[in-house]
Amino acid sequence: MQDLTFDLFDAPDLKAEAQALREKLERWNYEYYVLDAPSVPDSEYDKAFTRLSEIEALHPELKTPDSPTQR
Repeated sequence: MQDLTFDLFDAPDLKAEAQALREKLERWNYEYYVLDAPSVPDSEYDKAFTRLSEIEALHPELKTPDSPTQR
């Protein structure tokens, strides 16, 4: 299990971090809803979702229409 401890201002490349989080969340959504076989606990998903929400709130230019936070 990956450690998802975040510091809001300690990411050298927030754009890359946001993209990586979107990709993880999409994969995890697919595993959970389509395959019915989640690979991460809900708490890890929630941490990633919260972090992405924080990044997008502080940097609206990084928000994308297909972001899991926009559903």
